[in-house]
Amino acid sequence: MRTYRLFAMCLVLLLSSASLAAAEILALLNYESKPNQPVRREGIAIMDIDPQSADFGKILMEVPLPPDLVAHHIFFNRDRTKAYITALGKPVLHVVDLTRFPYRLRAINVPECQVLEDLVVSEDNRTWYLTCMGSSNVIMGDAVKDLPLKVISAAPPAEAFILYPHGIAIHNGIDRVLVTSTVKPDNMSEAGETVTVLEASTGKVLSTHKLAVKLSPAKSAPVEIMFSPKSDPPVVHITTMLEGTLWAGVWDPQAKTFAFHQVDDFGPRQQGVPLEMLYNAKGDRLYVTTAKPGFVNVYDNTDPRQPKFLQAIPAAAGAHHSVLSPDERYLFVQNSLLNLEGMSDGSVTVIDLARGGQVLGSIDTLKTQGFNPNCIMLLPNHFQQAGARVGQMRQ
Repeated sequence: MRTYRLFAMCLVLLLSSASLAAAEILALLNYESKPNQPVRREGIAIMDIDPQSADFGKILMEVPLPPDLVAHHIFFNRDRTKAYITALGKPVLHVVDLTRFPYRLRAINVPECQVLEDLVVSEDNRTWYLTCMGSSNVIMGDAVKDLPLKVISAAPPAEAFILYPHGIAIHNGIDRVLVTSTVKPDNMSEAGETVTVLEASTGKVLSTHKLAVKLSPAKSAPVEIMFSPKSDPPVVHITTMLEGTLWAGVWDPQAKTFAFHQVDDFGPRQQGVPLEMLYNAKGDRLYVTTAKPGFVNVYDNTDPRQPKFLQAIPAAAGAHHSVLSPDERYLFVQNSLLNLEGMSDGSVTVIDLARGGQVLGSIDTLKTQGFNPNCIMLLPNHFQQAGARVGQMRQ
């Protein structure tokens, strides 16, 4: 009997320990010092963001970064064995082998690329495409050896051109890469208004399309672009940062081109600066952040050609990137945009979607230390493929 009781007690303890160990959601957050700090610092924090974890909000590990790098976005390749980190301050792309611990940064020099923004990886995991907002070009790279292969550029007055490229999306099924034209990095009053279409296999510039209601120069600044998962025909969604709208582009298989139309305007809801998009695994929900004053807009994406607005959930100033917990109960929103005044709260908003979008509170760990998080991504074992930035693979 005593042996049985001892076994039962050990089993309970084991199950309890396993439950506690499982109660964590680990996120990567790259951060930089707020402008008022005397010493500038940058780094990547690995943080437990599970509201039910005993370590909620705690930084479990940090990876230091050069203080003048201005690390911006984090992207995964297709099998999530690598993470790529873009930088605004140096023509250097960093890659991290996620299969080796502790994590180590390896620098990839891309001298033709100024102000590195977004990166996507082809579906065969062999090629990456990197947007360079400061040099108005796109770099094609070898995603196996992680070396730059080709510089893609086409400047006006060419019929098809790339100007201030930022957002990028890929669909190898139709052999297309789409790139947004956003703003000149050192002068945001010089803004683009177009999306450029490339041939994915060759990098050839095919066409450019205006995304704005106003007459040119509209300076709408299309910023992020993503293919809606599982849509047939393919559909892309685009946010226009300065016009404050959401657009869709629908692929025409016969004409082999996209037709673009506006699907929502954030102005009537007193929101501005729409930025990032996120899909759930099923693809029937779309989440769009607006940085000013800071919201997450939820859409029914059953028909991606015309997403239906459902609700706006308050976040904080600078609402930017977002991630879903693996069970899609929680939505986490990183609140900071380029250290810009009025759009850099520095917190992470925690939203309970199972309770109708109730805001549970915020994670202020980095904020209270004088840092702004610039991006949030879940570590691969906590990753939802359809709702993520896998190789930008946000499909």
